[in-house]
Amino acid sequence: MTRSPYLWVAPSVDEALAAGRPVVALESTIISHGMPHPHNVETALRVEADILEAGAVPATVAVLDGMLRIGIGHDDIERLGSDRTVVKVSRRDLGVAIAGRLPGGTTVAATMIGAAMAGIEVFATGGIGGVHRGAAETFDISADLQELARTNVAVVCAGVKSILDIGRTLEYLETQGVPVIGYRTSEMPAFYAAASGFPVAHRLDSAADIAAVLEVRREMGLVGGVVIANPIPSEHAMDPDVMERAIAGALDDAAAHGVIGKDTTPYLLGRMAELTGADSLTANIALVRSNARLAAGIAAAG
Repeated sequence: MTRSPYLWVAPSVDEALAAGRPVVALESTIISHGMPHPHNVETALRVEADILEAGAVPATVAVLDGMLRIGIGHDDIERLGSDRTVVKVSRRDLGVAIAGRLPGGTTVAATMIGAAMAGIEVFATGGIGGVHRGAAETFDISADLQELARTNVAVVCAGVKSILDIGRTLEYLETQGVPVIGYRTSEMPAFYAAASGFPVAHRLDSAADIAAVLEVRREMGLVGGVVIANPIPSEHAMDPDVMERAIAGALDDAAAHGVIGKDTTPYLLGRMAELTGADSLTANIALVRSNARLAAGIAAAG
């Protein structure tokens, strides 16, 4: 298949794909909008190292210099983490960002698009977007969910970001036919917390079992992604009551400041970090690294 002229794949990633070696895609909004500098850059580099140590090749996705880039270098990661002009790029923004040569951190949705275009089947992130709290009035629903319904990439995450409406997000995914698999859990993780109280449809306890499901879906020609929900390591999980109080405060602050649309999630995550001190940042780093290691295991078993 001929690749788009706007897609650039790093030689290390291209060679791994051609040889059938495991590759794991990584998003870049966690660098540009998800953590403060320099923690964002340090975490991105650690995650790439975790994937390499687990026997897979990392492919961080971003929009840079008029291209959708699959696999970027250390200088590019530093640029994404420190340049305040970097924009948040989802499906709707890709054409504008590439044509305008805007530097962009890719969301879950945009990263899935890039991964699928390059031929990468497994992607690790922190948490997926979803139905926002109060969406009955605002209609604020992440484009990640529609992307999961139509793009054939498995997404390893620590569940839905806990600032969102987890129950309604699961209902939306069910309606769209997106499988949600709990890794060694029967409950949907709540990002900073290991459990949410909401059950998942399927539980699997090994990377090999998950890889087998992905192979069956591929061979059957089923369209759409798979959510693999991996709870945050218990030693880094936040107290659910503390987390909910911080979320409530962050939501009140967002409403008071008129924060809406795609600015909502970065604002809430940043405010959560302020309200909880270092706890939420430490938890975020731990869960991203855990997800990357699991994704590498799934890719290697595939």
